[in-house]
Amino acid sequence: MSRMLLSRRSLLTASRYALGMSILVPAFASARTESGLDSVKNNTIRQWYAGWEKRDWPALDKLLTDNFSFTSAAGDDHINKDTFKTRCWEVQVDFIGRSNLLLVVGSGNEALVMYECHLKNGKSFRNVEYLRLRDDKIEAIECYFGSKSNFPSAVSAAQH
Repeated sequence: MSRMLLSRRSLLTASRYALGMSILVPAFASARTESGLDSVKNNTIRQWYAGWEKRDWPALDKLLTDNFSFTSAAGDDHINKDTFKTRCWEVQVDFIGRSNLLLVVGSGNEALVMYECHLKNGKSFRNVEYLRLRDDKIEAIECYFGSKSNFPSAVSAAQH
């Protein structure tokens, strides 16, 4: 059996990382955990996803800053609010039945949201979105698809 000697400095450094992970791991273990978001930002995020289910653009528009931008792998590179409404909202909203927020975790003005979207035709998909907030509004969203074409119209058209 070989022996490994650790200096006190190495041991303290390792302990610091272990302590940090012991704080973070439980936060990710639960699907509904929120950490580091104040109640206003948490409410804004939940209203955003609920607005899609209600098909309520005016309510969603009020949640977005004037300089809002949206980015996704579907060719959306920091598009503005008007382009988002035309290209994403108007094209996708009628496919959506409901969404379940699986994970909302954030700190300060940033949040990651994992959700499962259930379409009217019975199909579903999962995505993760990074949201940047300013005050009580959403300033930017970056959508990371669960697969190449995980957005409502693409999933609805898929044969599987």
